[in-house]
Amino acid sequence: MSKQWWQEACQALDESARQAARLRDAQLTKPAGALGRIDALVPQLAALQHREHPRLDELWIAIFAGDHGVAEEGISAYPQSVTGQMLGNFVNGGAAISVLASQLGAELEVIDLGTAVPLPPMPQVRHLALGPGTRNFTQASAMSADTCARAMQAGRDSVVRAGQLRTELFIGGEMGIGNTTTAAALACALMSCAPQALAGPGTGLDAAGVAHKCLVIERALTFHAGSHDTVEWMQRLGGFELAALTGAYIACAQQGIVALVDGFICSVAALCAVRLNPGTRDWLLFAHRSAEPGHAAVLAEMNAQPLLDLGLRLGEGSGAALAVPLLRLACVLHDKMATFEEAAVAAKQS
Repeated sequence: MSKQWWQEACQALDESARQAARLRDAQLTKPAGALGRIDALVPQLAALQHREHPRLDELWIAIFAGDHGVAEEGISAYPQSVTGQMLGNFVNGGAAISVLASQLGAELEVIDLGTAVPLPPMPQVRHLALGPGTRNFTQASAMSADTCARAMQAGRDSVVRAGQLRTELFIGGEMGIGNTTTAAALACALMSCAPQALAGPGTGLDAAGVAHKCLVIERALTFHAGSHDTVEWMQRLGGFELAALTGAYIACAQQGIVALVDGFICSVAALCAVRLNPGTRDWLLFAHRSAEPGHAAVLAEMNAQPLLDLGLRLGEGSGAALAVPLLRLACVLHDKMATFEEAAVAAKQS
């Protein structure tokens, strides 16, 4: 069987650049480790970008949208029409991620993978029409092997476009009513967890709603029980946008672009990416720990330490966008701070 594109090698890290950044950090006018985890970020970025002074000026944000057949089980507080309506809000500048992208000077790409409610063409949206959302995974596989592959390719294609603009940081966001149920179900399958450990309120379910969501996920896991690899689980339980994000993260690692992972749904896609191509993990930074109860478990599975913990649960890539200034400031500190010698300040006595 021929190798799939997502199995191809990821870019290697530059350990000499990492060491050079560490040596510079040791000479800056501050005690060693005084900036805590910020001090560790720049050497990591240096290794990824192959330069002692990393930069994150060029930013690409891609929002992948798709609907979920499992929504017919009543697992969301919102109707599926919201998915398509939010596409218009994204490109018209009214969504949180739209405002953040503008403030950060980022390229914002919006990709319609397939919505339950037909949409008129929107000039600023890429309409890929993979289908009217996925199938209800309590009764059938969410998507075919071909559709899953096309969704993954959509993520890869976005990264290729980002690379053509010399993007230095890629953020993937998602939109799709019902996608916290999809993400929880997929994470349960990949991590052998009970739904009660991972499922949460999503867009605002009460306790009874969360309990119902758990029962729906349990039904799906029973229906699809068996030994399946990661791609098969994505086909059975995944969503268009989760598959696209998975493809995007792998493509970032292959193209040599740092990816900043958003919340619960994006992190489940990142877990899929790492399972499919372990080399992807080096290229992933994790923006925040969301309020979804399953997010901490997914982060722990990848030994990921998020930058922020603000109780966010909006999605759209918004949490990752909020973390960008922190990363940019880390780079500026590394670049602009004086060394002990330059500032004529006595260094620590040995």
